[in-house]
Amino acid sequence: MISLAGKRALVTGGARGIGAACARLLASAGADVAIAYRSRDDEADQVKRELEAMGVRALAFRGDLSTQEANDAFAEQAVAAWGGIDIYVGNSGVWPDVPVGVDALNNERWRHTLAVNLDGMFYGTRAAIRHMGAGGRLIFISSTAGQRGEAGHADYAASKGAMISFVKSLAVELGPRDITVNSVAPGWVHTDAVARPFAGEGHARIAANIPLGRVATPEDIAGPVLFLASPLARHITGEILNVNGGSVLCG
Repeated sequence: MISLAGKRALVTGGARGIGAACARLLASAGADVAIAYRSRDDEADQVKRELEAMGVRALAFRGDLSTQEANDAFAEQAVAAWGGIDIYVGNSGVWPDVPVGVDALNNERWRHTLAVNLDGMFYGTRAAIRHMGAGGRLIFISSTAGQRGEAGHADYAASKGAMISFVKSLAVELGPRDITVNSVAPGWVHTDAVARPFAGEGHARIAANIPLGRVATPEDIAGPVLFLASPLARHITGEILNVNGGSVLCG
């Protein structure tokens, strides 16, 4: 039902987890997909091969997406190959898995989290929209932490809360250009980033606190991303789509 044939999509953090799932689903709908990643060459190459096997064009870009230079180069690579950008999925991010109270939160962790999650989002957005016309889609992966906060992770929650405000601001700003701006806000998701809290009885304890009784898979997040990238969502902008199994209920 959803066809993205002829669309050109960029996905940051696309070598694994949510980003890789988004890349695969967008490609399955017919979009050409470029993924950006920081260091996992083998995983990125595997995702690229999978996308190409679906019959679409694929690119993989390695760089530090907390910097303007890498974000500009990523967008320019796609534009040089394909002529433009239609869909941008801002997924690249970091979640320091060790809780730290704000009195012990050091400057290095604070700056690193905001550089990756917030600065990178800004640089990537600015680079993408320079090459995005009417009908463009910006989709960002935020978090329940940005909606209700997260004790011991004030740095992460602050970055995701800022992302949500960024989305709402750009929805109004870019609406006259017929570019929609939305976010998917996951709760707990099965990814490498949460291996420590899931260890031992952690997984069962976390799942028990989710009304649907299960932890999301990356594919559970990719589905809503595909919807927001599609013509079905052409009149949705400034929305924070909660995908958390009912664990945080906010409209």
